[in-house]
Amino acid sequence: MPPQWYEQSARSARLSFAEREEIACRRAAGESMRAIARSIGRSASTVSRELARGTRRPKTGYRATVAQALADKRARRPKTALLCRDSRLGAYVERQLLLKHSPEQISRRLLIDFPDDPRMRVSHETIYQSLYVRRREALKRELAQCLRTGRALRKPHRKADERRSRHAGAVPISQRPAEADDRVVPGHWEGDLITGAGNGSAIGTLVERATGFVMLLHLPHTHKALDVQEAITTTMSMLPRTLRRTLTWDQGQEMANHIQITAATGLDIYFCDPHSPWQRGSNENTNGLLRQYFPKFTDLSGYHPDYLEFVAAELNNRPRKRLGWRSPAEALEQLLSEPNSNPPGVALAS
Repeated sequence: MPPQWYEQSARSARLSFAEREEIACRRAAGESMRAIARSIGRSASTVSRELARGTRRPKTGYRATVAQALADKRARRPKTALLCRDSRLGAYVERQLLLKHSPEQISRRLLIDFPDDPRMRVSHETIYQSLYVRRREALKRELAQCLRTGRALRKPHRKADERRSRHAGAVPISQRPAEADDRVVPGHWEGDLITGAGNGSAIGTLVERATGFVMLLHLPHTHKALDVQEAITTTMSMLPRTLRRTLTWDQGQEMANHIQITAATGLDIYFCDPHSPWQRGSNENTNGLLRQYFPKFTDLSGYHPDYLEFVAAELNNRPRKRLGWRSPAEALEQLLSEPNSNPPGVALAS
């Protein structure tokens, strides 16, 4: 078992001088890197890098004092930024940024443009820090406007497992039943809003995943949470229970009352991941079709409920390739007429 001071230093990212002395002694005795690593509680890769850095002359081998001096030199702060130290590399990065290339594109392209020059290498993270970390001053701050976002300040990104829904008690789409993905069992819906000019008006859209059957929600006043709750509850309550299994929505504030919707309709509601509209593919496609009837940048509050029913009927009777050129209304009627379904009748658009 290693001594206590080894255990203490192993919790530090940097090797201590005592560890370096131990490495030197054991290496001189002919021990392998893995054996040395086990003795000091470090990884073999750490010992390997340390031996490479601390060996200045092959004859003398690894020297703890030399290695410590080099480590102290590397640890000095502040450091001159890489893009300042190498004017050729800095000029290349600036030129590519002005061409609207992303930091990752620049970093990867260096390998192609300078395959035999190891000095012409920089990570995309270094480029970002050179733009956004003021104390480095390696690149002009104005170059940040060349990035796709054009932000003056960097916006941190959470890791996937750190993201939280904006709705209390929300269930993520990853927990949605597998049968909803298969598009075989009817009753799994996707929902969203299409909005009008200045997001001041909206129409709710509901699409059944198995058949593409569409229902539209009339929202004549506002599209706040209470209005959407009442519209979904009223519309879904007209359907038989077998057609009310799940509903998938994005994380918009209009679904803040999702718990009340579930209690009133029996729908299990699931929420897409942030900025992931493809997780509601059926709904996104339908919303594109609806723009033929409800153009962008217009006031959607003036459309009468009868017109919404007319539009839904047209879409529900339109032949679809993925349904074998049957219409959504025909496909839904067939599913409901199968022996395993046996639900009460539901009026379909004709």
